Amino acid sequence: MRYDDLISSIDADFVTPIPDSGLYAAQGYAEESKIPYKMAYVRNHYVGRTFIQPTQDQRSSSVEIKLAVLKDMVKGKRVIVVDDSVIRGTTSRSRIRLLRDAGAKEVHLRVSCPPTKNPCYYGIDFPDPKDLIASNHTLEEIRKHIGVDTLGYLSVEGMLSAVSQPKESYCTACWTGKYPVPPVDDMIKDMHEGKK
Repeated sequence: MRYDDLISSIDADFVTPIPDSGLYAAQGYAEESKIPYKMAYVRNHYVGRTFIQPTQDQRSSSVEIKLAVLKDMVKGKRVIVVDDSVIRGTTSRSRIRLLRDAGAKEVHLRVSCPPTKNPCYYGIDFPDPKDLIASNHTLEEIRKHIGVDTLGYLSVEGMLSAVSQPKESYCTACWTGKYPVPPVDDMIKDMHEGKK
């Protein structure tokens, strides 16, 4: 899906970001689509990145206390939510449930990067493809799992059209599976991180 496909004819009441990761993409989406931009989520800034926490229980617990929804803003509304990525689906599902529980009539998710299908061996801790929802599920399966009415991702081409350097200057391995430097063996990675 290219950028133009993300700004489709969805009739919504407002666009809201997942703070803080979706702020700038949501502002751009709202400006381009001419749909009002509002902050429906309130973020607890004392909770860090949830997708990198080591266990599912820790990720789920942190997601529950990281965000709250302004119910009066959301009730009965058609909402477009913009986030930067969907990694495991745990966080996205919880965030969408907050909107549903607050009475949102429709929820449409737009993701400002392509589907993350491949492990990252260069510093982001999601090395196992079985943990990546886009690696094992279709777009429709992800949509149902997260609980949104529609789901759209930015394409790799759309992502690279937004940057200033030649496309070969950027690593796209987690989206394309094309690694600029061959990844190290999992056991070696774990050894360097002090795991046994």
